[in-house]
Amino acid sequence: MSKVFFDIAVSLDGFVAGDHRGPHNTIGDGGMALHQWMFVQKAFWEHLGVDDGQEDGPDGKIIRDVIARTGTCIMGKRMFEEGEPNWPENLFKSDVYVLTHEKRSPWIQKGNTTFYFINDGIASALGKARESAGRKDIRIMGGAETIQQFLNAGVVDECILHLTPVLLGSGKRLFDKIHMDQFEFAISGVTQSARTTHLFYTIRNK
Repeated sequence: MSKVFFDIAVSLDGFVAGDHRGPHNTIGDGGMALHQWMFVQKAFWEHLGVDDGQEDGPDGKIIRDVIARTGTCIMGKRMFEEGEPNWPENLFKSDVYVLTHEKRSPWIQKGNTTFYFINDGIASALGKARESAGRKDIRIMGGAETIQQFLNAGVVDECILHLTPVLLGSGKRLFDKIHMDQFEFAISGVTQSARTTHLFYTIRNK
């Protein structure tokens, strides 16, 4: 059965996005610094079909592993609205289910990315994602509030935190609204590079 997981970059002070987020300030003030470890990796650009990137080390392997295991994606409306005018065509190379109150026909892109707009909650999105993912896994893309909803629903099996040596000071925290007594996190792996530390966890609901 497909696993449900998320992976997300986190600042040292616990933020996954800065203040003043929007389509023209993606991930908020200072938020792009959380992802610089990824932007220099050849693996990231390979996924986009571009010959670029300065490095190909432990970070790149994690990028490739996450891409390889992902069968479909789920994201919140805010993440989609920030990304829609900025993302290249066929970035996700899978079906993507967007949680939103907006009624909208599927957005079929070139390649194999189709965005579906889900108006009836996370259970519906997860059910459709399971059908789409096949034997691969379901990746909860974000943002923080969407991840919190799936955690609180008790359906997330694993996560990877990309702990980045950046301080944002304010913004959106990953674990602000979760039911703290509901979970047990167990470390399943740690990978360190010069730019970030990747923390792997399995999640069990008590």
